[in-house]
Amino acid sequence: MKKRKFTILGGDKRNVELARLLMEDSNEVQTFALNDTEYYLPKCKTLEEALDYGKIIVGPLPISRDGKTLNTPLFSESIELERILRGLTEKNIFIAGKIGSHFLENAKKKGIVLEDYFAREEMQIFNAIPTAEGAIQIAMEQMDITLHNSNAMILGYGRIGKALSKMLQGIGANVYVEARKYEDLAWIKNQGYFPIHLKELDFYINRMDVVFNTVPSMILDEKRLEKLNANCIIIDLASSPGGVDFEKAKELDIKAILASGLPGKVARVTAAAIIRDTIYHIIQEREEEKWD
Repeated sequence: MKKRKFTILGGDKRNVELARLLMEDSNEVQTFALNDTEYYLPKCKTLEEALDYGKIIVGPLPISRDGKTLNTPLFSESIELERILRGLTEKNIFIAGKIGSHFLENAKKKGIVLEDYFAREEMQIFNAIPTAEGAIQIAMEQMDITLHNSNAMILGYGRIGKALSKMLQGIGANVYVEARKYEDLAWIKNQGYFPIHLKELDFYINRMDVVFNTVPSMILDEKRLEKLNANCIIIDLASSPGGVDFEKAKELDIKAILASGLPGKVARVTAAAIIRDTIYHIIQEREEEKWD
């Protein structure tokens, strides 16, 4: 792939590793709002200099925590998203994760090219692997029994559910997978797991030692939480707003863990490599569109 000029703007340790990986690929890279003592990273002195430097500007995942300022956990100052918009021009490609609708709309008005790498299917698929590994790590740390021969239930059979069920089966757990679609239930059975339709969930849930939720809607409500055995652990992997009534779980003295953003926490180099490859795919597709 052709070598390019990148500006890495804000973000956490994943963007630190991303900058390093892009430089290893012989790209020209500058950073801003990304202070780190582990590596030497070229840094711009001002936001304006950073936006002017790179044709490709790479923001964090998520782009913002509050909808107003850039996500900059490794930088002491706040950076308004509107200030970034003012500094971007039509010559830039701005790539980040979980870009909000307000930012998207304002960027389009200015004719700025935006891409949300988190919305890409390949990103979601590869991200499921470190998410599943991280979930298993949490379970092993929190449970008083081995995952081997335990009853483990996965709620949802999407990308994460598929990766997690395969790993749990490899460890030797008794894997129960809940799904709504009969085609998913057929695949679940075909893979050697116990298929559970949502309608049957209440009948099986009290047998579980650990429950992994991947469904981003309230599935473990008060009634279902009351059916769990006292030692069952819940690990919620779903995107906001999640699928667990955490307040009720606390009242019932059930250990429920919200485990968001696991790829960046448990495997930041892998997470950064996934982001890098997805960015390369975006660039390649845009170039191919020009050729067409």
